[in-house]
Amino acid sequence: QVQLVESGGGLVQPGGSLRVSCAASGFTFSSYYMSWVRQAPGKGLEWVSGINAGGGRTYYADSMKGRFTISRDNAENTLYLQMNNLKPEDTAVYYCAARRDYRGPYLGSSRSYYDYWGQGTQVTVSS
Repeated sequence: QVQLVESGGGLVQPGGSLRVSCAASGFTFSSYYMSWVRQAPGKGLEWVSGINAGGGRTYYADSMKGRFTISRDNAENTLYLQMNNLKPEDTAVYYCAARRDYRGPYLGSSRSYYDYWGQGTQVTVSS
């Protein structure tokens, strides 16, 4: 049974930091390109960041560059997103998504381009 389980979300003040995690099971995590995608209240899905299967190549949406860092631990089947200098507009549900690495990276948010998708974790940035 394939599972992607996000955790680590919560309430944080503007300017603060948070690390969200995504635990994978039921498939060969080390063979998958992984993305973080978010959905703000009342808005559509927005791609945040991606990382290739080996972890050596990372990709970011322009508004996240310099603030967010994606990483993965293939031994632990876990994906991470370190978020610094958080802003109220970062408030969203954060999802992790998996795509077979041989298909190449995908810097987008369409569910049809991913093989697996998590249930999301809420991040709220507010004072």
